[in-house]
Amino acid sequence: MDDSVDHLAQALRQFADERDWGQFHAPKNLASALIVEAGELLEHFQWLSEEQSRRLPPERLAAVGAEMADVLLYLVRLADVLGVDLIAAAQAKMALNATRYPVERARGSSRKHDEP
Repeated sequence: MDDSVDHLAQALRQFADERDWGQFHAPKNLASALIVEAGELLEHFQWLSEEQSRRLPPERLAAVGAEMADVLLYLVRLADVLGVDLIAAAQAKMALNATRYPVERARGSSRKHDEP
């Protein structure tokens, strides 16, 4: 089985096409749905301590995994609709972040790259 991002995008495209959902998949709508799902993901961590958030019980971890899948699916669908290569975009962003956050300056610090 091909588990690449491209294969996932193709499967999502087929899933949407079979249901005639392309009409609802404008980039604006997909971005909105992505944020809704990200909020649902965050809801699982609301009111937990940092330590509790690191040690989720199995049933909560499964629910978090399902929400993470929703976020991923909407992100992949949005990238497909816009023609964005997510892997290339992520690699470019990581390269940019490496210049913004050189190890010698950023190690152990949570400051943004433009903060003194």
